[in-house]
Amino acid sequence: MRTIALLLIALTAFACTTTPMPPAARSYDESFRRLHDAYVVEFLRRNPAVNTYLGGAGLDPSLRDVDGRLRDHSQAALELEDRWLAETEKTMLSLDSATLSPQNRIDRDVAIAQIHYQLHLHQVRRHQQRAVDTYTDEPFRAVDFQLQGMTQTGPSTYGTADEWTLVANRLEAIPQFLRTAEEQMRAGIAANNSADFRMLFRNGITTAESDAKYFESTLPKLAAERLSGPQRDALVARIARGSGFAAAAYRRFRDFVATTYFDDPTKELGVKKEFAGDRFAFGEAEYNWALKNNLRVNKTAAQLYDEAWPIVEATQREMVDLARQIGAKHGWTLPENGNEAVRFVYDELGKDYPKTDAEMIDWYRDAAIRLVDYSRKTGIFDVPADYKLEVVETPPPLRASIDGAAYYPAPPFKTTGVGRFYVTPTDNDVAALKENNRSALADLSAHEGFPGHDWYYKVMTAKRGAVSPIRWLTPGAVEDSSSMWEDSMSGEGWGLYAEALMAEPQPGAPNGFYTPEERLYQLQGKLYRDLRVRVDIGIHTGRMSYDDAVDLFSQVVNFTTGSCRDENALKNATKATSCKSAEGAIFRYSKWPTQAITYRLGKDEIYALRKDAEQQLGSAFDLKRFHLLFIEQGSIPSGYFREELLKALRK
Repeated sequence: MRTIALLLIALTAFACTTTPMPPAARSYDESFRRLHDAYVVEFLRRNPAVNTYLGGAGLDPSLRDVDGRLRDHSQAALELEDRWLAETEKTMLSLDSATLSPQNRIDRDVAIAQIHYQLHLHQVRRHQQRAVDTYTDEPFRAVDFQLQGMTQTGPSTYGTADEWTLVANRLEAIPQFLRTAEEQMRAGIAANNSADFRMLFRNGITTAESDAKYFESTLPKLAAERLSGPQRDALVARIARGSGFAAAAYRRFRDFVATTYFDDPTKELGVKKEFAGDRFAFGEAEYNWALKNNLRVNKTAAQLYDEAWPIVEATQREMVDLARQIGAKHGWTLPENGNEAVRFVYDELGKDYPKTDAEMIDWYRDAAIRLVDYSRKTGIFDVPADYKLEVVETPPPLRASIDGAAYYPAPPFKTTGVGRFYVTPTDNDVAALKENNRSALADLSAHEGFPGHDWYYKVMTAKRGAVSPIRWLTPGAVEDSSSMWEDSMSGEGWGLYAEALMAEPQPGAPNGFYTPEERLYQLQGKLYRDLRVRVDIGIHTGRMSYDDAVDLFSQVVNFTTGSCRDENALKNATKATSCKSAEGAIFRYSKWPTQAITYRLGKDEIYALRKDAEQQLGSAFDLKRFHLLFIEQGSIPSGYFREELLKALRK
């Protein structure tokens, strides 16, 4: 990381200078920074999983013990929290933004939007009454974040005695955490505010059982393998005991969900009549509120929905043209119908596929290495010699939420830990492995690995002194149905931008990184991010049913015909795999309204910023500098910093 930091300092040595502020302006800024710092620390104290994710103890030592706790979701605790948030908001609003420096003005606006979101989540949406995935995922994620951020103590051992003690403390907090979850869900039943039956089954039953198994066997084994030092035996025993308590608590929670909401808990459609039917829809008013407050987007849901389909169609046409070029290259006779021609090419490329999940993950690693080598050769990024990317199998408790692959960064406020590029196994399903064929891996590796999320977070962490802590916060949760997704506009927008960037011509690479075959899959990645805008808004504003969204996703993204509700169509293995993948994607969107749209909208904002900068600077435009300055703004929507970034580039 020191190497990355030194390189970035050298690259940005010519960055803009600031004019000294008069004393009065400095006093306003100093007042705001004190308020900002207090808000950040208290936020992390009340959100222990986020604190661990960000490495809060590296920011403020008083947050160390927070890593041994879990969030208090009880109604009494939330009411106290809301009073604190309201008072903080009142003080923030009392500061005239015109008296603040540009960066502090942005930070103030970010804080106010975060506070608005949290109050809205608790008081208007009352999401704590239905946040099943929050309750099943948060303890596991919190512990997993701890394991990611541990200090290496030997060649194959990790975690100091203090770090493992905090894990034990957190394990012992899980039973009370899940009792509180049950109380909130019972309140949701009384208020007719229960979760959708799919989430109740997949998170409340399936994921809860996966969590129980993880805590029962996997975590104690990891502790035994990784712990060292004089306290090893006592800590291993305590971890095993706490894991047993956690596993039993998860099974009690699973049983509560099974008996309370289901007549037949072995299947989703066994849900009781009073909890059946779609309960996921956000609603148009809520969607518009989130667009404006959370994502800093000025368009309405209706506008975005109408604009989405022509974009989808344009990408489809580009893919059909490329498929015909690939067919000619290989001497294949393609069908006349464009969609069928693309599907034909997919099927042919799918013949070169990994034979096992382990081989698939190895192929992802190889693709990531090729991307790094390409960037070194073309000079598009300055990649340090010690740059490493870890690609690992998605752990079972996260598989319900991770569709294919995902990335989790190392805690940015700490100097220990490693980011992880998770790849979800297919259970060695041949049809699914064919979808992860040799040509299909490059664009996802670019998105999750390099120069996507792994590079983005490593650069931002190296420049953490320039990124305000408030811009790292993830109100609601790091990643579940209670998340604000404020960070997703920049982070996921960058990931999709990274995929597209690798298709651009570079010195010595007139066709970019991808082969034509890989480029077809890169366009498929673009296509389904384009379609997400239509689908996410559609299912959450009543313009599209859940099942219609599954059909559309399968037909458009995989170029397959027929309905996923047609038993005859499902006899085709390709269609069956497509439908399974499509349904998993729609389930994710049903849980996480507005997250799915941030990829395309965020990417579009980066390209719009870049275009304006190129027009304003002409021959003086430096793409490397643009990338670095963009990442330095932190994980907040570009609507906050667009003008300031352009000013910095002009200087």
